[in-house]
Amino acid sequence: MEMPKRYLRAGQRLTGRAERVVQKAATPLRSYGFPYRAPNVPKGVEVPEETSTLGAEFDTEWARTPAARAARGIITEGPLRLLVEAVARPEVTGLDRLADLSRNDDPPPVIFAPNHHSHVDTGLMIRSIPMCWRRELVVAAAADYFFDARWKATLSALALNAIPIDREVTGRKSSDMFRDLLADGHSLLIYPEGGRSPDGWGQEFKGGAAYLSSRTGVPVVPVFIDGTGAIFGKGMKRPKPGRTKVVFGSPLWPADDENTRRYNARIEAAVTRLGDEALTDYWTATRRAAAGTSPKLTGPDYNGWRRQWQLGEHRKLGAAGMRRRQKRRWPDLG
Repeated sequence: MEMPKRYLRAGQRLTGRAERVVQKAATPLRSYGFPYRAPNVPKGVEVPEETSTLGAEFDTEWARTPAARAARGIITEGPLRLLVEAVARPEVTGLDRLADLSRNDDPPPVIFAPNHHSHVDTGLMIRSIPMCWRRELVVAAAADYFFDARWKATLSALALNAIPIDREVTGRKSSDMFRDLLADGHSLLIYPEGGRSPDGWGQEFKGGAAYLSSRTGVPVVPVFIDGTGAIFGKGMKRPKPGRTKVVFGSPLWPADDENTRRYNARIEAAVTRLGDEALTDYWTATRRAAAGTSPKLTGPDYNGWRRQWQLGEHRKLGAAGMRRRQKRRWPDLG
């Protein structure tokens, strides 16, 4: 029984020596304070939370420096264009309606206001917008989605020249920033719906584009995008390549006696007419718009399976249905 006790005492001595060595080695570190260690907080003192630099507070000014613009030009005219061509195969119409503005030596800035069904929409719009506006284009992106993580915010600002904006309201800070950018010659891409469609149909327009146009005098260009919801709509895990169509409308200016609500309704009506034109033709869409019978972007009023069934029939008429159509061949009766 003596042997185990002797070993136990020896082990305890070794453990004590090890503790003393560690304490002695750590003693110099105790003299180091802030910034090598977190500062001590006295009891009863509440430390204010650090101001977040993400979301709507993310600084994007660096993304408009010459170096960032050069990198973005390589991205948009290289990988982004190839990706859009491979996934969306776009057909662009209506650019002749912008000829009066684009033929100027120094085209004025404009606000592009398309409908929104997919993350593909932004790349598709950047690819479709004429070069005279594409070079100075900024994109209004949801602050709570594209700017919630630093890597995502940096990538969005660099590749898309995106600027964070609140989905629900156009805050004073964002409004002033967009006003200054428009005054400097930048054009703006903003989605009046505020977010992607949750069910494949459109949503009611919010007044951000109308408000900025009324405040700055910059025209709004209505745009209708067809087909992206079937390619990579909300809830889809992976894209399904297909065909798309982008229809540009005539520029709209705010009237002298027109408030933001009426102007916003006029912008939504213009996009609605372009949606009808994308599915039918110019003459049919113009007649329906004059009669007030254009099919609504928001779809039929009823809910449930009938709404989804009508969406399928609706998509068959447009670019999204083109990939599903099979070529009919007459039988050889000879």
